Order: sequence, then structure tokens, then C-alpha cells
Amino acid sequence: MDMERSSSTERYQPVTSVNSHDGVAIGEDLYSYTIQIVNVIFYGKPGNGNDWVLIDAGMPKSGDDIKEAAATRFGEGNPPKAIILTHAHFDHIGGLIDLLEQWEVPVYAHPLEIPYITGKQDYPDPDMTVEGGMIAKMSKLFPREAIDIGNRAQELPADKTVPEMPDWRWVHTPGHTEGHVSLFREADGALIVGDAFVAVKQDSLYKVRNQELEISGPPVYFTPDWEAAEQSVKTLAQLKPQFAFTGHGVPMSGDYLQEGLADLAANFKEKAIPDYGKFVDKDDD
Repeated sequence: MDMERSSSTERYQPVTSVNSHDGVAIGEDLYSYTIQIVNVIFYGKPGNGNDWVLIDAGMPKSGDDIKEAAATRFGEGNPPKAIILTHAHFDHIGGLIDLLEQWEVPVYAHPLEIPYITGKQDYPDPDMTVEGGMIAKMSKLFPREAIDIGNRAQELPADKTVPEMPDWRWVHTPGHTEGHVSLFREADGALIVGDAFVAVKQDSLYKVRNQELEISGPPVYFTPDWEAAEQSVKTLAQLKPQFAFTGHGVPMSGDYLQEGLADLAANFKEKAIPDYGKFVDKDDD
């Protein structure tokens, strides 16, 4: 089938970090792989052929990097059973069409994210006027256009189960986008966060480049609903995760994660919401 690309898959972004092309494994079946400034997650045990799932699809033009990392972990010629999207911003779907041209797999997202991967709706412009560092000022260059993957796009099940990921459930965590989801496994407290919160201050070019660990709210320049974002962080804090893989920054675990996440939830307005910006001013109207 024909798929429709856009700047979200085609406009390479010249930003990177010291962790680009590094991977971190926690447990037997979770592996975070960094592409430039964003992480994709591989779920599945190495050596199990195609018995694995990809969560998110990286930066524009990153399809080859993802395929190479997957081949190293699972072997050549072993596509995943499915791709799960936490949301459809350019840095989470950038390599998606390149992957789908070689992998005949479904792509699951929250119903509210489906328009952004079926060519129906573009995201709002990022807010370059928001309080924040250099990346916030650069955000006018970031693509926001929808792509169209046609009938590969599937809605996540209404019963909150995650396809091809037994014992996991998805949690609706809006704010950063309307249909943003995080994934949680009760058995061991594993949490795949997306951008509901992140492990680096994402508007700071220095901190992003050096991957300086800091539990932070969602990226300020691309978060249009701060009230929903606050509630989402509180929802995730109540889960008391044992370890978390975020869309940006290194994985976190133990007391550092639980205490830092609880602090972010309790003090979200002071720690996460910028003092000014078009999305903040909208909330004040």
C-alpha cells in the first residue's frame, strides 16, 4: 500500500547527544536505544526471533538505525510483531514509514493519535516563545505534520491491554498530546513513559546534549494542555514504578525514580509548568 510521508519523517534534525547509538538493558526483556536525542524501546528477549515489539520509532531518517539495532538484538530478518506508539510527534514516528516499507506489522496508538498517523490532522505549532532554553527557541524548526500509514494504523484495545505485550496495560496520559499513552507492567513495576515526563530537561541544549539526569515534566514547547499533563504525572506517580524508560534521557530506577516522580507530581506547577508561553497563557484565559 502507498504511505504518505511528511516533514515529520523526511526533515532530518541536526541535534544529538553523547548517548546517541547507545543502549541500556534493564531485566531480560527491555532495552532502550538512543537515536540522537530520543529513545526507542525494544520489548522482548534477545535471540527470540521475531517475538518482540518496538515502542516508538525515533527521529526522522532513523529507520536504518532502528533496523540495525533490532538485528543486533534479535537477529537479521526478524521484524517485530507490532509497533506501539506512545504518541505521534516527529521524534517518535520519524523512522516509522521506512520501517513499515520492510516490516509488514500493525502500528497501535490511542484513538486520539490515529489522525496524526492517517493524514487527517497536524499537531499545533510548537511554542518557540515559551520560557525555556535553546531547544525551546529552536522548536520553530521542528516538524508537526501528519503522516499517513493507512490501514497499518490500529487503535489500542479499549480494555487497556497492549497487543503482543502480555501482562502490560496502557495508561492514558494526555497533556503532551491528547492521545499520549504510557505502558505499565504490574508484575515488576516496569514503566514505559513516552514524554509524559522525561529524564532530562528537554528544552536545555546543554543538558540534552550531555544527557544530564533530571526528572522533568514533558517538553515545554510541545505540551498544549498543562492541566492534563499534571494529572498524568500524578497518575503515573501513583503506580510507584520500580524503573522507567522515558522518551528522552536515561532509564531510572529505585528510590531516585519514586522520590523524584513523587516530588514532580506534588510540585508540578513549580517544577514543570513554564512561567509564560502561548499554551500556558491559554490555560489562564
